[in-house]
Amino acid sequence: MTRGSNGLHPDVDAALQAFVDYLLRERNRSAHTVRAYEKDIALFLSHASRAGAASLGQLELRHFRAWLGALNEAGLSRATVARRASTVRTFMDWAVREELVPANPALRLRAPKRTSSLPAVLNQPQAATLLEGLDERARQGDPYELQRRAMLELLYATGVRVGELVGLDIDDVDMERRTLLVLGKGSKERTVPYGVPAAHAIDDWLRRGRPRWVSERSGPALFLGRRGGRIDQRTVRTQVRDALEDLGDTAARGPHALRHSAATHLLDGGADLRAVQEILGHSSLATTQLYTHVSVDRLRRSYEQAHPRA
Repeated sequence: MTRGSNGLHPDVDAALQAFVDYLLRERNRSAHTVRAYEKDIALFLSHASRAGAASLGQLELRHFRAWLGALNEAGLSRATVARRASTVRTFMDWAVREELVPANPALRLRAPKRTSSLPAVLNQPQAATLLEGLDERARQGDPYELQRRAMLELLYATGVRVGELVGLDIDDVDMERRTLLVLGKGSKERTVPYGVPAAHAIDDWLRRGRPRWVSERSGPALFLGRRGGRIDQRTVRTQVRDALEDLGDTAARGPHALRHSAATHLLDGGADLRAVQEILGHSSLATTQLYTHVSVDRLRRSYEQAHPRA
């Protein structure tokens, strides 16, 4: 029997590709998110096929439970298993709406609850040390260091995601008002302010760094790779990780640590929760509230260390 692109029965593969198209065209999900959905669903469908469910109509609750059991035995984290369970439920909900199956057998599927681990953040002195170190390196005028300082200053100043950072064009930066026009998840635009240090770093990069790397491939991109094209997310993640490792004693790793730090420090400084939600581009206030837990946890530690009757 001919198999589809994911090694599935052609009808099942066609359904999966239709779901992918739905996510891209109607839900405006990012290509990265859609690839993750497709991979997770294909893995489940392959597992179910080996267990005798070659078509969507043959899927039963036991197939979903067996798959989650296999994921647990493979040592995957609770968060990963919960995410994959949510993904296949979403796919099956779509299949019901498209009348590919009469009902969703995954509705009664219980995935392990996600552990509510707090994000690793820099404290304010660590953030200052990190960025002051980048200032020292950028003074030599090397385009690599000028750009790296500008990128990390923006990541910390605004809390933008890496995908949002690399998508910035020069015209998205309002130097007079010190704001960014950011294209976030679901193609939603938001305006995000940034401070004076980030403004200086961006200006330095645009005057002294970018002109030395710009090429016909650059277009309007704010940040560039060494060959002149728009910088990619992997490069940014590597540069941020290296800078944080150079900092030494911190559990914070990767660009999301700067996003977490920005949110936490805004709340520590008295920023309104809804303002932080808008800055970060969270669709739900509940997501932003995670950072209040970080702030309260830090406050509690300070209290216990300082108060004589703590």
